[in-house]
Amino acid sequence: MQAFDIDQLRTFVHVVNAGSVTAGAGVVFLSQSAASEQLKKLEDRAGKLLLVRSKSGVQPTAAGKLLLEHALRLLAMSDEAWRDLHEAPLEGELRLGITDYFRPSEVTGLLARLAQQHPGVRLYVTMGKSRVVEEEHAAGLLDIAITMRADGKTSARAHLLRTEPLRWMTAPGRLPAKGQALPLITLTEGCSLRVLAEKTLVHRSVAFTVVHVASGVRGMQSALAAGLGFACLNESALCEGVEAVSARASRLPALGAVSFQMLPARRGDAPIVREVRELLIEQLG
Repeated sequence: MQAFDIDQLRTFVHVVNAGSVTAGAGVVFLSQSAASEQLKKLEDRAGKLLLVRSKSGVQPTAAGKLLLEHALRLLAMSDEAWRDLHEAPLEGELRLGITDYFRPSEVTGLLARLAQQHPGVRLYVTMGKSRVVEEEHAAGLLDIAITMRADGKTSARAHLLRTEPLRWMTAPGRLPAKGQALPLITLTEGCSLRVLAEKTLVHRSVAFTVVHVASGVRGMQSALAAGLGFACLNESALCEGVEAVSARASRLPALGAVSFQMLPARRGDAPIVREVRELLIEQLG
């Protein structure tokens, strides 16, 4: 019988999300060697190379990306079956704040799947700048908060969901024009990636001019696809009509990585908040 092992799939998902075998292994409480062994068995079962390793971490191959989509659905169904057999259904309401940059092309579908699996949970979602999300969480206006750090680090007691490399993005086939200021697409002032992009360009003496200020990441994606300019975005913001350009080909400075984190739980959180936190860590990581 040809089938995949659920534990191996779970390890695979967390390693891909973390961008590191070591970090992914920690999420599922395995040693690095044990996680590597599971990944090798999974690749043997699949008959295909699923991950490529480099100095910057691990990335899924085309086959790995395809398996990742199936693995997320299989794990969600497996976890749902376990809860149906062992737990009372989740009921109640909570307020979730998410940075606009977090998996912009996927987060809506992920939240919709959560709502479908747990119809008794009324989820009120706010998306915006990390700074605003952090302030609202600190003020008690949000039960759960997911934010981004442009320095790639994780705040004290926060749960690391994933790290992502930053990329210069633009319309397909476009490169910066020699001798002209780089047309830059950004979010509003105070956005951490805007600050990072502008500081990086200034530090490397790359002339630029802000040609479009979007209100959200989707607006940036539309402006990029329309060929209005270039933007610094995290890798999961890649979408149809937008491509990443290499630093070498574009002669633009290399960028680092960002981290996405779930802010720490608060003392006295309701049981539903604690349970949904665990579900989100599983499904959004």
